[in-house]
Parts: sequence; structure tokens; C-alpha cells
Amino acid sequence: MIKEFKEFIMRGNVLELAIAVIIAGAFGAIVTTFTKDVLMPPIGLALGGVDFSDLQLILQEATTAADGTEVPAVAIKWGKLVNEIINFLIVAFVLFMIIRSYNKLNPKEEPAPAPDPGPSEKDLLAEIRDLLKK
Repeated sequence: MIKEFKEFIMRGNVLELAIAVIIAGAFGAIVTTFTKDVLMPPIGLALGGVDFSDLQLILQEATTAADGTEVPAVAIKWGKLVNEIINFLIVAFVLFMIIRSYNKLNPKEEPAPAPDPGPSEKDLLAEIRDLLKK
């Protein structure tokens, strides 16, 4: 069983998948930083100093209960959703460009033409019929 497990783990596809997951995690962190710290501040500045991650729709204001405890506000934080959508679009575009470049560098092999199947059954029967008529 250990030998089979070792063979399974050492297959190229499993190793390639593991490497891809690790690289994707690191790439995700880069894209998140790029979006939050590089891309969104100028966009927010252009829109009048808005920080997208702070944008929210408040459903209920924060209140203080009778016993003095703070009850936090209830809000839909749609600005964070905008940031995550931008992150996703950046990742999707980069992956698209990588796959597109890979496909250009490694063109698909043209399938070999199918061998001539020869005469069909109908043609053979017609030929036999013609020979019998003679």
C-alpha cells in the first residue's frame, strides 16, 4: 500500500497540481496587495478620497445597550466586495494571458488523417451484384 501511495504521489499530475496551488496562493497575495495598496488608492482619490474597503450600507447603527455594552452596527460591506471582484478580474486576466501564451508556444498537433476505410458495404454488394449479372 505504501508503494502504491508513493507511485500515486510521484505522478507528474499530482506534483504539478501541488505546485500550482502553492504558486496560486502566493500570486493571490500579490494581487490582493496590488489591488488594495496600488490600484484602489488612486481610484479612490479620483472619486474624491473614497476608500472602497470602507464603503458600506448601514442597516442598523451601533448602539449602547442598557447595561452599557456596545452593540456593533449591522452593515453590508459592499466596498470589500468591489475589491474582491477587482482581485478576481486581475487574476482571471493574468491566467488568461498565461494560457494564451502557452497555447501559442505549444500549438496543437494536427490529428493524423483517418485511413481510407475502403469501399462501403453498399459498394461491395453493388459490385457483387454486377459481377453476378455478367
